[in-house]
Amino acid sequence: MAEALFRHLAGDRYESLSAGVSPAGFVHPLVLEVLSESGVETDGLSSKHILDFRPPAASPAPHLIISLCDYAEEQCPDFPSETGRVHWPVHDPYTVRGSPSRKLAAFRATRDIILERLEKALASDEIEAVLRAVR
Repeated sequence: MAEALFRHLAGDRYESLSAGVSPAGFVHPLVLEVLSESGVETDGLSSKHILDFRPPAASPAPHLIISLCDYAEEQCPDFPSETGRVHWPVHDPYTVRGSPSRKLAAFRATRDIILERLEKALASDEIEAVLRAVR
């Protein structure tokens, strides 16, 4: 979800990638639904592992890693020192149990939180500041 939202907001200003420490192997259907509701492009989204972006598997390493849930922050492997790290704690909607409408509401809420946080970061040049600090 974050990858698509970031790409939607930032355009080609940044390359947006998304990965998990325990990827499900598929993009959750509710992610696709809530992104589509917001007019966000979902083509090409896939479930990826964070190790796919860590050297030597990937070269160069990402310039910035933004972790969104506490579990991901705790489990994220080490990356080179020139990779910036920030943590924006967001509840993982996948963990919400209950009715379909409750689950959909959780995915919408998470989408809105991530969207707001990304808008704020882009408007304030927070991302550029982190990148400058590690260069």
